[in-house]
Amino acid sequence: MERVQFQQEQMLAELKDLVQKGLFTQQEIKQIMKKRTAFETVLVRRVAKKNDYLRYASYEMGLEALRKKRAERLKLPRTSPSVSDYALVRRQFHIFERALKKFKSDVGLWIQYIQLAKKEGARSLVGRISARALQLHPNVPSLYIIAAQHELAHLSPSAARVLLQRGIRLNGESVEMWREYVKFELGFVESMRRRWVVLGIDSDEKGKKKAEENAEEGMSEGEVEQIQTEADGEGGDAEQARKAIMQGAIVKSVISNAVKAVPKATLFTALHELLSSYPTTPGLRSSSLDHLHTLLQQTLPTDPIAVKLTATRNLLPNLTADGLVDALRDANEKMVTAVKNACAHGDGEGMAQAYADFIHEQVERGDMDVSLVSSMQRPLFPFAATYIVESRRRTL
Repeated sequence: MERVQFQQEQMLAELKDLVQKGLFTQQEIKQIMKKRTAFETVLVRRVAKKNDYLRYASYEMGLEALRKKRAERLKLPRTSPSVSDYALVRRQFHIFERALKKFKSDVGLWIQYIQLAKKEGARSLVGRISARALQLHPNVPSLYIIAAQHELAHLSPSAARVLLQRGIRLNGESVEMWREYVKFELGFVESMRRRWVVLGIDSDEKGKKKAEENAEEGMSEGEVEQIQTEADGEGGDAEQARKAIMQGAIVKSVISNAVKAVPKATLFTALHELLSSYPTTPGLRSSSLDHLHTLLQQTLPTDPIAVKLTATRNLLPNLTADGLVDALRDANEKMVTAVKNACAHGDGEGMAQAYADFIHEQVERGDMDVSLVSSMQRPLFPFAATYIVESRRRTL
């Protein structure tokens, strides 16, 4: 019980400060002390459970939320920070540290700690926790992604890229890692495009003139010079480099490496969904999707999921009216042809199932006219369903 008594002594200053500020009454402080003592008593027993720590941390989170609401309602005068302003958050961090000493192998606990630190704006702590978690769990892709997102959110794209590349080296077969890396490079290209737009870099002379104007308006000269070096370069070569970047040279390179490492339909599906939905220029989206589908046809020409992905490539979420009808008709014709060819070679069950899935997905779409889908499926869908049943019957 000495540990419990020690923790009680550590609480006194913050609890006293909360009473002095009028945020909690003496009776409430007694209840807080009683509740904390109960939590601490549970934690010092021989075998503490993870949920014991999480319940304790959750209680402290509730206290902190209540403190903030009362401080806002009472409109306390702004003074220099006192112990109660940060003690409750610090206690939450301390509880997680104690929990991780016993449950180092629990990845979920590390992620919860990182999320708490992010929520409280503890930037440096997030970095330290992420580094420790990655040392213990180098084969968990989600930790690299969380760490990279943190670096990117704080304007450190180089550090984010290093983290993603390290994660890929150790988890080369992770679809999640490759998807995040492609997403990162898409974001990088978009950020470069916006910088060039701000600087007005369309041609050499216009770019230089706009850069000088921006420098006079407050942008640091060093930043302008750095951007000019990246985007302006040496005359025509720089213009070609900009065009290559905007046409997806970097993104295509990453996609090619991803396909070499993970030649699976799941990767192609994940990247197709990413490229189709990511907010970027039409030119970059189109060229990247072209490259992805070229690799798809080379790598998995007969895979049912891959064939379905190719057939439905133009069925984008934002299509309406005639565009939707044309795209649906084209996808249906491609799927029909694929099913017939597969059935002719005696391996049509998978393709027929893919076609059935395609029909089901279109029916489930909220913006889809069911009668339109119905009219397209009549020629082949019954045959596909029959083929699946017959094939399964033969295998029994």
